[in-house]
Amino acid sequence: MENWDEIRTAFQVARLGTVSGAAEVLGVHHATVIRHIDALERRLGAKLFQRHARGYTATEAGRDLLSVAQTTEEQFAHLSSRIKGQGETVSGELVVTSIAGIADLLTPVMVSFQEKWPDVRVRFLTDMRVFRLDYGEAHVAIRAGSGPEEPDNVVQPLTRISSGLYAAQPYVDRFGLPASEADFAGHRFVCADNEMTRAPFHRWLRATVHPDQIAYAATEPAALESAVLQGAGIGFLSAFRAVGRVGVVEVLPPREEWASPLRIVTHVDLHRTRKVQAFLAHLKDAAKDWPHCS
Repeated sequence: MENWDEIRTAFQVARLGTVSGAAEVLGVHHATVIRHIDALERRLGAKLFQRHARGYTATEAGRDLLSVAQTTEEQFAHLSSRIKGQGETVSGELVVTSIAGIADLLTPVMVSFQEKWPDVRVRFLTDMRVFRLDYGEAHVAIRAGSGPEEPDNVVQPLTRISSGLYAAQPYVDRFGLPASEADFAGHRFVCADNEMTRAPFHRWLRATVHPDQIAYAATEPAALESAVLQGAGIGFLSAFRAVGRVGVVEVLPPREEWASPLRIVTHVDLHRTRKVQAFLAHLKDAAKDWPHCS
C-alpha cells in the first residue's frame, strides 16, 4: 500500500475500538482518523469496520488487513528497539529473556546491575515461546540446552544448574522413602507433561518409572515444583532451591547427567554494544557465586 499512515490508523482504530482513542494515540485530529479510514476503504473497495454507537468493530476484511498491519507494527517496534540498543551508553531499556524457573537467580543480578547503572530500565520476559533476537525482541536471552541457534546469534556458556530428586515431608510420611531407584515401585512421581521434553532429568524419569507411576504432570516448571512441595509425588527440583529447605527430603542427590546447561544468546548486531557487554560481564561474574551451579 502506498499510504502506510492509513493502515496504521486503521490498526489503532481496530485495537482501541474508537476514533477518539486512535486519534489520541496517533496525535492527530479525529477528523484525520475518519478521513484515513474512508480513504482506505475506498481504495480496497471493502468495508473494514462496522460503525455503531459504541465505536468501530472490524469486519472480516478488516481483520484480515489488520493482522498484517499488527505484524508490521510489531516488527517496526522491534527494529526501533534494536536501533536504540546500538548506542554506546549504558542506559535506556535492557530486555532480558530466559527460561522459566530461574528468576531467583537472575533477579538479583539485574537489580545489582541497575544499582551500578541507574539509567538502565530492565524488562525481564519469560514465555513458552522463544523470543526472536533478530527482531529485536530482547537484547539478551538465557536458554537451556545446546540446541541450534540462528546463524546471526552469538552463543556463550553460562553455567550448569544441578537438579536432584526430592519429596516433601508429607509424601514421605504417607508413602515412605525409596532407598534407591530400585525401590521406586509403588511410589508416585511428578514429571513434565511432555514425552519429548528436553530436560535431561525428566527424560531420565520417564525412562525409569512406569507411566502409571506419574501421578502429576504439568507444563510449567513452577507448577511441577509446587506439586512436589505439596506432596503430590517425588519429583525433580533445582538443587539451589531445594537444598536446606525445611520440609524437603532428598531422594536421590544431583547427578552430572541431570544438570541443565545454560547459555547466553545475543544477536550479532547488539552483542558488541557497551550496554550488552556491560550486562554480560556482570552476569558472568555473578553466576560464579550461584549455589549448586557450575
